[in-house]
Amino acid sequence: MMGNRTNGSAVYTASYPEMISEFNTSRIVVTLGLSFYVLGIALGPFWSPLAEFYGRRPIYLASFLFFMIFLIPSALAKNIQTMIVSRFFQGLAGSAFLSVSGGTVSDMFTHDKMLLPMAVFSLSPFVGPSTGPLIGGLMVMFAEWRWMHYYLLILSGALLISIALFVPETYHPVLLARKAVGIRKETGDDRYYAPMERSTKSIPVTVGLSLLRPFQILFFEPMALILNIYTAMLLGLLYLFFGAFPLIFTTNHGFNLWQVGLTFTGLLVAMIIACCVTPFWNNLRYRLKERRRRKTGVMKDEPEDQLPQVVVAAPLITGGLFWFGFTSTEGIHWIVPLIGSGVFGLGMSFAFTGVFTFLVAAYPRYAASALASNALVRCSFAAAFPLFGYQMYEALGFQWATGLLAFITLALLPFPYIFFRYGKRIRQRSRFATAT
Repeated sequence: MMGNRTNGSAVYTASYPEMISEFNTSRIVVTLGLSFYVLGIALGPFWSPLAEFYGRRPIYLASFLFFMIFLIPSALAKNIQTMIVSRFFQGLAGSAFLSVSGGTVSDMFTHDKMLLPMAVFSLSPFVGPSTGPLIGGLMVMFAEWRWMHYYLLILSGALLISIALFVPETYHPVLLARKAVGIRKETGDDRYYAPMERSTKSIPVTVGLSLLRPFQILFFEPMALILNIYTAMLLGLLYLFFGAFPLIFTTNHGFNLWQVGLTFTGLLVAMIIACCVTPFWNNLRYRLKERRRRKTGVMKDEPEDQLPQVVVAAPLITGGLFWFGFTSTEGIHWIVPLIGSGVFGLGMSFAFTGVFTFLVAAYPRYAASALASNALVRCSFAAAFPLFGYQMYEALGFQWATGLLAFITLALLPFPYIFFRYGKRIRQRSRFATAT
């Protein structure tokens, strides 16, 4: 489901030349359709408190329905203004799957069995960006650009029917409330009430508090802030590649549109490998817990046990960027920079899985707000990067443009280790995190 939402962001990029010609506009204006889509995703944490009132399932259904409605003006757009506005509301509607799905994972799995489901949750939003350019390229070459939006409309309709038929409610308070209603009807005894039925909180108050808390976590939690910035940089780089890959591989290697789309599959392969490596991280987390038991006599999980994969990810990300950047020349075979992008993708996958599971473990009471703060920062970066990426690659050259980004990640490289080593001490001064 999340792959479909993020596929909607990536598939759009293949239609730039056709829209520039048809709408008589510039590349930067057309790129706003991508940036506003991702900005809509960044502004979607309001879905989470609504899910606390109505459950996960109604929010998924409403989200998909509104997403489909706003796909129609995109497919039929006669000007770029219609396209940009409808893309923003598509992102806003589709953001429910990023802000609510983490709660569904926590509903269905206990803490000690959450790493693999969280890995799938963390990486599924990137399946769309990895496959979207290929799908879009094929449609533009063999059909027309509007078919990309028809494709998303058909796919969303099929998923909406699937959710309606096969996806149950998983939110425990709502399930208890439904059970209490059923018992009252069966017995006629009005004493049976679920806790949420006695709640006096109104929807506006709950939404307001839920929207405020992610900003509080950003301002008062240095660990969350820096890890959020780190993942924001990574997602921004991924979206920046939507402009960089076509420029690099058409200029240096003469690729056509669908061949450029295939270059993104290196990232997809890396993400699949990252999911397959999850048992290794589970074993490492168990060994850390066992070592703690031998020292203290108490066997317990610590949120920092999720960070070793982020520590490993950091040099993979920086190395992959340097590899990709300084092999992006005509004289080097195209497979070499693609392998570099795969190394970057592997590091990115490890980093996102580790950061997401750390945020859920460190802020268990405010996990939704912690993930919302990450989504806000991450998607804001992703919305901004495409607006200057193409120009940066033309101005600095292919090698140094990527090299500049690699140096930025190099400056952030020590922080995952610092938080792994001293995280518990930092959490003792936290307002929201679990300190023990």
